[in-house]
Amino acid sequence: MLGQNYIAGEWTNGTSEIENRNPSDLTDLVGTFGQASADQLEASLDQARVAQVEWAAYGMERKQAVLNAIGNELMARAEELGTLLSREEGKPIAEGKGEVYRAGQFFTYYAAECLRQLGENADSVRDGVEVDVRREAVGVVAIISPWNFPTATASWKIAPALCYGNAVLWKPANITPASAVALTEIISRQDIPKGLFSLVMGSGRDIGQRIVESPKVNAISFTGSVPVGKGIAMAAIQNLTKVQMEMGSKNALAVMDDADLDIAVAIAQAGAFGSTGQKCTATSRLVVHEAIHDQFVERLVAGAKGIKVGHALEAGIGMGPVVSEQQLNENLAYADLGRSEGAELVCGGARLEMPHDGFYMSPGVFLNTTNDMRINREEMFAPLTSVIKVGSYDEALSVVNDTNFGLTSGIATKSLARATHFRRNARTGVVTVNLPTAGTDYHVPFGGRGDSSYGPREQGKAAAEFYTTVKTAYISAGTPL
Repeated sequence: MLGQNYIAGEWTNGTSEIENRNPSDLTDLVGTFGQASADQLEASLDQARVAQVEWAAYGMERKQAVLNAIGNELMARAEELGTLLSREEGKPIAEGKGEVYRAGQFFTYYAAECLRQLGENADSVRDGVEVDVRREAVGVVAIISPWNFPTATASWKIAPALCYGNAVLWKPANITPASAVALTEIISRQDIPKGLFSLVMGSGRDIGQRIVESPKVNAISFTGSVPVGKGIAMAAIQNLTKVQMEMGSKNALAVMDDADLDIAVAIAQAGAFGSTGQKCTATSRLVVHEAIHDQFVERLVAGAKGIKVGHALEAGIGMGPVVSEQQLNENLAYADLGRSEGAELVCGGARLEMPHDGFYMSPGVFLNTTNDMRINREEMFAPLTSVIKVGSYDEALSVVNDTNFGLTSGIATKSLARATHFRRNARTGVVTVNLPTAGTDYHVPFGGRGDSSYGPREQGKAAAEFYTTVKTAYISAGTPL
């Protein structure tokens, strides 16, 4: 597969190329993908500014048709594109298909939102004057998306950006370029102005930095690490560019003494090891009441040992490989770090030798950990989770909240009173009760607190806050006859 950039409405070769290999089998070359130049980036931005004005003037039903067409094609091709996604990123094929289908739903949801852009009106405090308040497109939106959900995360940014009348310049992660090209190919065939949407691939240090420093960009939506996010914010403020950022996390699940152990173990395992732990909502801290600690740990460890690790495209696997050699090395370093801090790694946390040469790792569980250990303070992005024993619900809540992050948290309990108190007092943007820590619905807000998020929420109607700007108009009808 030869992947070109989509520059100002044209498929164009890059000035250099990178290889993309399957992390499940390094002999499998997914393709070579072009890296854009600074001149190509500038051409995309210049054309985007022209195209955005034209797109904003499209009728709402015309916009709706475009987004519906994108979403419906993604859902119809979920098996094909999900297979491609799993091949290049490493998540089990069932997860890959599900991600592409959900991405399609984001587009069809925002297609409907094209018809729901209602303003407000009011009487002024001045006689004979009426007030009209409505939202308008912010302009050219730069989207910088991660590799762990290469189609879904990009889609929940691109869809609302287009819905509300913006032009989009997309820089995906270099680890997953094939999924980016596939989505762009679908978008490129739609009834949109030339240059409204551009795919500009390149490194964060080069292309990414130029994007965030550009005065031609009106808004930046970013998902990635905290250090990169802070760098983007510092660059963007020079041009007063609007920013929305989803960054790191250290999500906790509180398992109470009254929890249904079958449910608690199932949601802990799904949260910790789903997507190979490579997700911002991963359950990396398990805060467990001492009364059920030993039973919970016994079942959790047995479950972790029972997860079948294998090639992402094989049927029946529970966990695929790590996305890259760099990520694998970082994961193994955290396994060593936990042991050096005094934690007991009772299973997993090691590289696996498999029939295919890939980046395989066994899911790991740390015991005897405290919340001040680095493995419980830093985002690992690995199939590793730590158990922290507590003596009460109050202590559990305190540990859950003792973090610089604040994306998701969860509780496993049969008590309505505890669940209600936890929902109201957990300092995270998303809270789950008897469910894995996650945030996947397209029609409700998603985001966190602290170092996890900055700027307006993503998804649902809340997305309008970032992708639009408010205009207030005063109208005088003149002197009545």
